[in-house]
Amino acid sequence: MKLSLSIKTIKQFFSEIYKILKGTDTKVTEVWVGISEVHFFKGNDESEIRGYLLNFKSICIQKGNYKNYIVIDKIKFIVESIRYLEEDIVKLSILVDFNGFEALVEEILNRNNYKTTKNFRFSDRSNYKIKTSQKRYEIDVVGISKHYILILDAKQWVNKDSFSAMNKAANHQYQRALALQLNPEIFSDMVQNILGTSESIEKRFPFVLVPVMVSLEQNHIKFNENNIPLVSIYQLNSFLQELTTNLSYFKTIKINKLFIQKQLSDFYSLIV
Repeated sequence: MKLSLSIKTIKQFFSEIYKILKGTDTKVTEVWVGISEVHFFKGNDESEIRGYLLNFKSICIQKGNYKNYIVIDKIKFIVESIRYLEEDIVKLSILVDFNGFEALVEEILNRNNYKTTKNFRFSDRSNYKIKTSQKRYEIDVVGISKHYILILDAKQWVNKDSFSAMNKAANHQYQRALALQLNPEIFSDMVQNILGTSESIEKRFPFVLVPVMVSLEQNHIKFNENNIPLVSIYQLNSFLQELTTNLSYFKTIKINKLFIQKQLSDFYSLIV
């Protein structure tokens, strides 16, 4: 049987892959299955299957233990599936645990031309730690496009989670962004590492830091008490595409310039 790329047959193929993934551990983001276990490919030789899979970014054939397997990247599969399956991204996101959810957020940013890093950790070297009593921070996902820097916290919240919990978490996210602003050496190193050493970050000033909360399910509340956006994974793609249009509604931090001076191994900084 010749493999077809019609919408109907692709839906059949993706539906079978989805059922396979539902039976796997949510901690695993790369799943290997035998070619014979995918009934959609019954009656096709391996060369035909390889050719068919070239049409997708999330599924390929790889060799392991002296035989070839169908290898599925769960994160990429979730993003690709939105085009073909009736299940929305919320239902698809349940295929992964919290680490996979963060990776999914990063993948969506990458597909919107953001350069990213995940699980960025830093220590507060400013006097801000005296006020907050917090010396160390972790940001789930950082995404940079042009001079916009998104500081994202990814939570697998559902509708039953209380607003007070979301509100508090969003305020903590703003605190992380502010701590990053107050540590210009760390900020500069982070941006340079994300963009690459070949690019001059000075050309991108001013930078606008946008703290964002990303949840699993949609919520009728769009902002917390301090205008930190609360965005569902379903809305994330449109949020990124409409960022510049809606930026004035969000709580942001603007960094116009960095002054970094080293004295006795301590860095003193000023944000203008």
